[in-house]
Formats: sequence, structure tokens, C-alpha cells
Amino acid sequence: MTETLVRPLKAGLIGAGIQASLTPAMHMAEGAAQGLSYQYELIDLQALGATEGDLPRLLADAQTRGLAGLNITHPCKQAVIAHLDELAPDARRLGAVNTVVLKGGRRYGHNTDWWGFAEGFRRGLPDADLSAAVQLGAGGAGVATAYAGLSLGLRQLAVFDREPERAEALAEMLAPLFPEAEITAGTDLAAAMREAAGLIHATPTGMAKYPGLPLDADFLAPRHWVAEIVYFPLETALLKEARRRGCRTLDGGGMAVFQAVGAFRLFTGLEPDAARMLEHFKAMTG
Repeated sequence: MTETLVRPLKAGLIGAGIQASLTPAMHMAEGAAQGLSYQYELIDLQALGATEGDLPRLLADAQTRGLAGLNITHPCKQAVIAHLDELAPDARRLGAVNTVVLKGGRRYGHNTDWWGFAEGFRRGLPDADLSAAVQLGAGGAGVATAYAGLSLGLRQLAVFDREPERAEALAEMLAPLFPEAEITAGTDLAAAMREAAGLIHATPTGMAKYPGLPLDADFLAPRHWVAEIVYFPLETALLKEARRRGCRTLDGGGMAVFQAVGAFRLFTGLEPDAARMLEHFKAMTG
């Protein structure tokens, strides 16, 4: 009788306040399905009493312990770059890393967030009108969603943020990367929504800790598509209201799953089963 060889693999997630993350479960379940003995650990700065200043030590420790890679989340996506050996082109353009591959004593930075949003959008909102969109939020997630939307062919993007200078900085950063598109820092949200075909929501509003709507519900019209990044809960107040008004909607689950699909591929060298990972995610989020 031939014994099945089980390949061991270790990875982890560095961030603050990450105990509720579904990423470990997604990675380990897919790993088990592909014959890996996959251990995925949380390296929670909050629980460790650590800060971004501890990244050099945490990265070195992960290498010493033989981890294949690390996912990186808030507040380390920018800070980690200074401690990496190489950056993939998309991570360099975005100025943010959410996936670090540890191989041969070197650290390689990637960004699967933008691809995760783009892939979820392609599948969940096929044939969406990409003539013009409004984006709410210009933080770390907003950088990825804006890049994704423009990569999909969005022709006009108006970015709004509670800190206008962040929206301006994002528009200035993206403009040379997408010269064929019109990218602006918005000033009049009502007017921008009247002109837009869709809305990308990239702020934490709608999470349990930040309840409510990120904009006046009357700005939503049946012609709008609405793409959300919040996935806890999957059914946010924004999506509920948008559907009530006849909008096509996309929940935040796609971005959560597909960024993990991309990271799994980088860590393991195996092709993940995206449909299986989506089903597992849906089972966990009920």
C-alpha cells in the first residue's frame, strides 16, 4: 500500500487586531484539500504588544522558523516595504504589500489585494458600465480598489475621502499609471454620483464597529452598481439599501477570497481551487 506524502508548509499573517481573521482558515482548508500539512499562524502586533518597528525582528523570526510566506495587513502594508529585498511591479506601483514570499533567504513583496478586488468584480459584476465611478476611501484598501477598477478599464474615477489630501494624493499617484483615464479628487459627492455609473466603497463603514451608511442613501439610483470591500458582515447597510433601490451589488467576500487565492498560489506554488475557497468562505460567513 502506497502512503500519500504530505508536504509540510507554514505561513502567517502580520497585523494588529487580527484575531477574527478568516485568512488562516481559508489557507489551511485549501492546503489540506491539496495534500499539504499547512500551518497558518496569526502574528498579532496587538496581542504581542508590538508595533511596526518590530517588523525586522518578526520577519527574521519567520525566516528562521521556515515560514514560506507572510500576509501583511493594517498597519504594516507600507512599513514592510523597507525590509524587503524585491518588489513585484504591482506592489511597487501601489506602494503597498500584502503578501511576502520568503525564499532562499530573501523577501519578495507582492500585492494580491488589487487582483482580489478585480477578480471578484469580474465575476460578480460582469458587463458593468465602466464609464464613470465614485470611490469612497483613499486609504490602503482604496489604493488597491482604485488600481483594480482602472485596470479593468474604468474611464473616469472620482475619489472622495474624509481627508481630502489623501484623495488628492491617490489621484496624483494613479494618473501617470492610467493616462487614458480621468482620475480626480472629488469635491461634490452628490454631483459625482449623478454622473457616475457605479460606486466603489473602500472605507470601514458598515463593519460592526462602524455601523451606518457611508453616503446619503438618496444619492443611490437604480442605474448604479455598488461594489463593497467590507465582508464582516457580508450584508452591509450600504448593500441592503442599494439593493432596495434596485442597484446591482457586489459584497466584500470576493476581494477577501481572491486576495487569499493569490497569496496561496505564491506561498505554495500550487494552483488553488477558487470555487472551493469561495464555498468555504461562504460556509464560514453564513
